[in-house]
Amino acid sequence: MDHQRLANHESLDLHEVINFKTLCIAKSKLMQGLVFDDDLRALMKKDVEQSIKALEELQVVYQRVPFEAPVPQNRPTPIIN
Repeated sequence: MDHQRLANHESLDLHEVINFKTLCIAKSKLMQGLVFDDDLRALMKKDVEQSIKALEELQVVYQRVPFEAPVPQNRPTPIIN
């Protein structure tokens, strides 16, 4: 039983965790340019590296979700009015 599937609620939770980690990585990378303390910058860089590794591990687990969402070929037109 190597290929166990995740339940729907587990898949959604995992999706939320992946989105959160991705957002944290982006924020840490952006904030590194605003930080003047070398120790804090080094800590943020280490956090980004560890988060990327964790995200790669989560993506392997995400392959076991029981559903797929179609990826649109083009973006919807934004409503400006």
